Amino acid sequence: METKGRNILHVKDLCVRVKTKDGYMPLVQDINFGIEKGKVLGLVGESGCGKTVTSMSILQLFNQKNMNIQGSITLKGRELNGLKNNEMRQIRGKDIAFIMQNPMNAFTPVFTVGHQFVETIRSHTSLNKKQAKKLAIEVMQYVNLPDPEKILKNYPFQLSGGMLQRVMIAMAACLHPAVIVADEPTTALDLYNQLLVLRLLDRIRSEYGTAILLISHDLGVIAEMADDVIVMQNGRIVEKANVFQLFEHPHHEYTKKLLTTRPSLQVEQQPVIHML
Repeated sequence: METKGRNILHVKDLCVRVKTKDGYMPLVQDINFGIEKGKVLGLVGESGCGKTVTSMSILQLFNQKNMNIQGSITLKGRELNGLKNNEMRQIRGKDIAFIMQNPMNAFTPVFTVGHQFVETIRSHTSLNKKQAKKLAIEVMQYVNLPDPEKILKNYPFQLSGGMLQRVMIAMAACLHPAVIVADEPTTALDLYNQLLVLRLLDRIRSEYGTAILLISHDLGVIAEMADDVIVMQNGRIVEKANVFQLFEHPHHEYTKKLLTTRPSLQVEQQPVIHML
């Protein structure tokens, strides 16, 4: 996680503070990690620990008038922290993509899915409208979405949460970004759609070499997907480890607490009934 030369995304000494009437209040402090090509880094911790603040800082989505972001965030060697909005807009969606918890928030309700998909592609490529639509259909077929042409004509509210999430993953994957930041991508979905989303992310990682920062409170998702894991508490990283080491031999007391509070399904053994 710390081999900077091989990291696609590298975060060093990240500190984020929010402006209040009493001055600046720290949200996250001393955040250091890196992700290599084709690897999945899991980021876990309870609500309010700083996971989303970290991801929003990487994507430079905060209003700089209200937030103070210090430290270094490099993507393929390029410093992101401090870039102007128009410079970051060229990077977001092309080099680094974002998959959020509630897919409905990613779409404008008054435009069709197709309009938004096509415009996303055209804003980062030289493709015309027809070519961009063709690419959108190809990528939607790649993620096994049924009848892509019909979906493109729909408005976001006409699709289920699971369907919208898969469309958002298709949009994230279509330009083969170096990094995908997935913030709780399965939380709002049923078990079937959770499995579909995780399989899609794993396929994108393995086929395109995309690095994934996977943020989740669901340790089952992290155990299934991540190569390495970072545990956050109160705005700081308290433990970093390989996924197997973390689950087998956690060191920090907070990590142990997280692991012991995992929900588990207890199945009582039923007596065997022999049919005569």
